[in-house]
Amino acid sequence: MKSLCYYQRIVLLNVNMKLPRFDLARVLVIGDVMLDRYYQGVTRRISAEAPIPIVDVREVEDRPGAAANVALNVVSLGAQSTLIGMIGEDDPARALTTKLSSAGIVCRLSEMPGYSTTTKLRLVSQNQQMARADIEQYQPMDIEVLEDSMKDVLDACSNVLLSDYDKGVLDDPQRVIKLARKHGKPVFVDPKLKDFHDYQGATVIKPNNRELENAIGEWSSELEMVSRCQQFIRELGIEAMLVTRATKGMTLIRKSGDELHFPARTRPVYDATGAGDTVIAVLCAALGAGVTMADAVGLANIAAGLVVSQFGVASVSGPELRHEILDEMDFDTGCMSREQLVIAVEEARNQGERIVLTNGCFDILHAGHVDYLAEARNEGDRLVVAVNSDESVRRLKGEGRPVMTLDHRMTTLAGLSAVDWVVPFDEDTPESIIAELKPDVLVKGGDYAIDQVVGADLVRSYNGEVKVLSLVEDCSTSALVQKIREI
Repeated sequence: MKSLCYYQRIVLLNVNMKLPRFDLARVLVIGDVMLDRYYQGVTRRISAEAPIPIVDVREVEDRPGAAANVALNVVSLGAQSTLIGMIGEDDPARALTTKLSSAGIVCRLSEMPGYSTTTKLRLVSQNQQMARADIEQYQPMDIEVLEDSMKDVLDACSNVLLSDYDKGVLDDPQRVIKLARKHGKPVFVDPKLKDFHDYQGATVIKPNNRELENAIGEWSSELEMVSRCQQFIRELGIEAMLVTRATKGMTLIRKSGDELHFPARTRPVYDATGAGDTVIAVLCAALGAGVTMADAVGLANIAAGLVVSQFGVASVSGPELRHEILDEMDFDTGCMSREQLVIAVEEARNQGERIVLTNGCFDILHAGHVDYLAEARNEGDRLVVAVNSDESVRRLKGEGRPVMTLDHRMTTLAGLSAVDWVVPFDEDTPESIIAELKPDVLVKGGDYAIDQVVGADLVRSYNGEVKVLSLVEDCSTSALVQKIREI
């Protein structure tokens, strides 16, 4: 099997050549629509009625959510979109329809008497969510009404996108999929926690980690996950599964051909709300514009990296995506699983590159870390940073640590220009990962002596180098934590 790193590099360099003509795509979005309403203000006091903060609301902002956000993402790219769904006869429905129509989305939203439009109310202060209240109910949409709406627009669309939030619109996805395929249209599904057999006959299913685990059970290795997905692909008669995996990026598993892995984008995660909507929207718009599946997933991966850096439900425009593609050329970097990293390191070695490895907790990144990692990078061509898991940090540092979760620590490290790959480990020491990767150079910070470096003997045994780098004075995470606690 060719390496995942190899495929990632080829896929994204192809994407770099040219942004597709999104205006050629016509995506029919079918699914559960929602209104995300943000009450934003400032917090200066605690309530006398209960120990809760009081938010002085200064602004109310409405944003389309769920399938409505998917359609908005499609048109933000410059493509065309028709949206089929269900709303109530209420104020949220009117606000939602106004927003969507003004964005150029063709709305075919059926008003259902007695139905309340799904609304998520968020109380926000200084861009931090203080509380959320959901107004929602499950009510199956009349399948005859849904099919009639589809028949009117199917012939004009490039593909069909099912955004299933399990609120009732896609109560019977089989009838929807069969009607779309009867008209010769590919069907792409963003699933919920349903039996994936409900989506039999679709073209691509895009689960996240939780949805995939619910469908196929837990897996112990990359190969096991891929094998189980391929079994499902055969059972369901679909072409591919695209698994979105948070800090582990995305993996495209196809009926034929090797799986492709797309490392997570090196960008701080501010808010992951709606990221899955962006992925499926960009995928369908790009395919509707005529690009290959691999390139479409590459674009979707870049777009997801953009949207998670924004607050709340957001979309990515064509110009934003174009700028990101032109601005950054190093795509084969980022957070990886251990198995993905082994393959990436193997490919780098095949290219004659020298591998440097260091490790640590990196809880509250400071100037000492940054300088030390930049110096480590100069020791070779690729810098791998192995990061202690939250449980490992807790065992080493005690209760109250880590201050930052593993996902946040890994994402921050991956955002540094000196760092190529970031990988987690659960053990107290990195000995097993050193043995597996066999780095050319093992480095540690200047607060260690050579004989204190874990794995040094192993690295020397295969003629690798062990180095202790310079120490930046007055930089210590533990000291920073203590100082903050004393304030």
